[in-house]
Amino acid sequence: MADKVTQSLPGFRDFTPRQCAIRNYLHECWRSVAHRYGFVEWEAPLVESTELYMKKTGDEIGTQLFRFEDQGGRDITLRPELTASLARIVADNQRDFPKPLKWFEIGPCFRYEKPQKGRGREFIQFNADIIGEASAAADAELISMAIDTMLELGFEEGDFVVRASDRNSWLAFCEQHQIEDISGFLQIIDKLERMKPEAVADKLVPFGVDRQTVDEFIANPDNASDDFKLVQANLAARGLAEFFELDLTIVRGLAYYTGVVFEIFDGKKSMRAVAGGGRYDKLLNILSDGSCDMPATGFAMGDMVIANFIEETAHAKMEMEKWIMNHPSCEVYVVVADEEKRPEALGAISDLRRAGVQVDYPMVKLGVGKQFKKAQQSGARFALVIGEEFPEMKLKILAARSEETIHPNADLAETIVSRLEQTDGPLIA
Repeated sequence: MADKVTQSLPGFRDFTPRQCAIRNYLHECWRSVAHRYGFVEWEAPLVESTELYMKKTGDEIGTQLFRFEDQGGRDITLRPELTASLARIVADNQRDFPKPLKWFEIGPCFRYEKPQKGRGREFIQFNADIIGEASAAADAELISMAIDTMLELGFEEGDFVVRASDRNSWLAFCEQHQIEDISGFLQIIDKLERMKPEAVADKLVPFGVDRQTVDEFIANPDNASDDFKLVQANLAARGLAEFFELDLTIVRGLAYYTGVVFEIFDGKKSMRAVAGGGRYDKLLNILSDGSCDMPATGFAMGDMVIANFIEETAHAKMEMEKWIMNHPSCEVYVVVADEEKRPEALGAISDLRRAGVQVDYPMVKLGVGKQFKKAQQSGARFALVIGEEFPEMKLKILAARSEETIHPNADLAETIVSRLEQTDGPLIA
């Protein structure tokens, strides 16, 4: 029992400093791209009414909800995704914001499903949505943003591909073949590549079509919708055509999608999607019981699968490690070489911190050798040695194993800030 108490629950994670650094890197990349595209950040509660998700998805993710009754007798759920909360906020405040809205959020979500690589019961999701714009230009803007997000994360052409389709193409197919259970049929198409051929054939029988008919439709590029072609042309004008391709097997699992849909896969065309999204023009109308009817499109990316993808891609991992190295928790470690000078060291530490420098030091007496070891472990670039020569100090460049003298008449904070902005060569006065 004691062992279990010290472990996190299945599907949940502890974030050590290393994991926090990776998380912060992802957040920095996501926010950077979102801001470059003119998106503004929003946030919603972690807990919502269960009815919100049942309206949005019906039974599709109902079995995956962290659902419970609170002390007030309300049926509530830890949010499994962010789109429903966004739709609720917009529907409730639709007159307060100029359209179209370009909003993004980064936050934790929860799904009660079997934990596996790239999927946990708690994960962090990056959502970007455009609400109030019906044209294919909005879809292209989001797909472009998704591509630039992948590039910002250190991926290159060939590492990933955006595979896209349009549900309207399949609606035309269903009309032509008199298929009434459109949602059920599209769920089969969504799983086409993950099912054995004989299983697909069996599941298609009730719909009156065979696998050959479906395959011929998928293989014909003329079945791309007009909106898809507009998105394709828009992305080509941005120089992004190489990242984007038609794939009519992409329909996305949830029934609320209404138009262009897409998923980002690794370049090997494996079954692993690392992001996805699409148009959901009817969702706000459904959630608001008809009081708010605005077109919308968006995409989402989860932290677990994208972090795994980065770890598996050498150049992307190198970019992440470079960022982490350039964002240490400590920039300068103060070595107290003479305990009698500790008050002076504390004063210098305070001055540096107020100047915005990240500083650490030994809070109790420690041998100089051990202090330098701690300086190395801290990731600091410099060790500032304060000893009996104070107010003269030594600045050790830890990576280069060299040192410089900071003279008594120098402004310490100004000198250190200037030094941090330079490379590890000789001090530039």
